[in-house]
Amino acid sequence: MSGLAGIDALLERVRRGYERIEPRAAYDASEAGEALLVDIRYAALREADGLIPGALVIERNELEWRLDPRGSHRVPEATGLDLRVVVVCNEGYASSLAAESLHRLGLYRATDLVGGFQAWRAAGLPVA
Repeated sequence: MSGLAGIDALLERVRRGYERIEPRAAYDASEAGEALLVDIRYAALREADGLIPGALVIERNELEWRLDPRGSHRVPEATGLDLRVVVVCNEGYASSLAAESLHRLGLYRATDLVGGFQAWRAAGLPVA
């Protein structure tokens, strides 16, 4: 097992590849039409904690299929590789790996929300 990075090392390496965004800045970018918030939490968490108004819900296992603007299964919001996507998970860990995967697809402006949905809610930002 030597030579293999643990998850903490992997997250650190992935996060060095892009600039993460804080909840208030993500809210402002979304409100200004400058970013697409994408909630990748699974249904039970969304039902328990609520939703970010205006966020597109795409569960993690479908994310790349839905956001690749060249893909046949893309959502209408997947307009181009320059789309600024802010991936939101529950606490800001899975979203980092998801954002890195979007970078590999060519979505070079993809990022994730520091602290995830929990940080969004703690910041007093809107939840439905």
